[in-house]
Amino acid sequence: MTLLLERFGDFAAAYETLICDVWGVIHNGATAHPAACAALKTFRDRGGRVVLLSNAPRPPSDLEPQFERIGVPLDCYDTIVTSGGAAREDLARRAGPGGLRMLHLGPERDRNLYLGLNITLSDVADAQIILCTGPYDDETETPDDYKDRLAAYHARKLTMLCANPDRVVQRGGKLVYCAGSLAEAYEKIGGKVIYYGKPHLPIYAHVRAVAGGAPKALAIGDGLATDIRGANAAGIDALFIADGIHGEDVSEFTEAQIGKLFAGAGVHAKAAMRALVW
Repeated sequence: MTLLLERFGDFAAAYETLICDVWGVIHNGATAHPAACAALKTFRDRGGRVVLLSNAPRPPSDLEPQFERIGVPLDCYDTIVTSGGAAREDLARRAGPGGLRMLHLGPERDRNLYLGLNITLSDVADAQIILCTGPYDDETETPDDYKDRLAAYHARKLTMLCANPDRVVQRGGKLVYCAGSLAEAYEKIGGKVIYYGKPHLPIYAHVRAVAGGAPKALAIGDGLATDIRGANAAGIDALFIADGIHGEDVSEFTEAQIGKLFAGAGVHAKAAMRALVW
């Protein structure tokens, strides 16, 4: 049975480490959620460790300027781990001293993911690999707009590196498509995809490495297919935040409604809250 919480404080006492999602829990892409940030800071003030685990297709250092713009305080966490950081490490290994010709499928703002590496940007005819960080214009485009491009990639049997497994994310009050939606479409036509980030297990091994093993850990997130499924696979307790990307699916915040949602996704969580509040 999943506990339905109004306050996080009492439940938090059983844990020493929080592995907390970013987008959908502590901000919505446009503004911070002050109560959630304050809850993380209170947990830290009481001796706990907070690791922010994001499927952002960018290095961890790129998140803090955004935090400062939208009002996320930098003292509510200890460290940041991103799928983009994991992807950059792999790109550096693949490029090596010989270099790598790469097609970047995604917006210009994600270029820091490969800047400084021995990589040459190429078109589909010359590329050795694809890095997918999302649609070129995620405000207007959908995976259907990429059918021809994906078919061209598949014709060349190019492997796609997906730096953000999320399919959609909340931006303000709107859902926008992410790299995971394009990677899923590519797989459906037979393309090979390598994913970094949640729910895939290597990212949790990295979290444990940077968090001293992450003892008595609780994962917090709003994504059933990423945050909660990843925590389940890694053997980590999970707290589901209902008012994130699944907000429209939670018409009633009841055990029956949450149980139905979990059953449909094939996941489970120790507890659920509408939003993170101490």
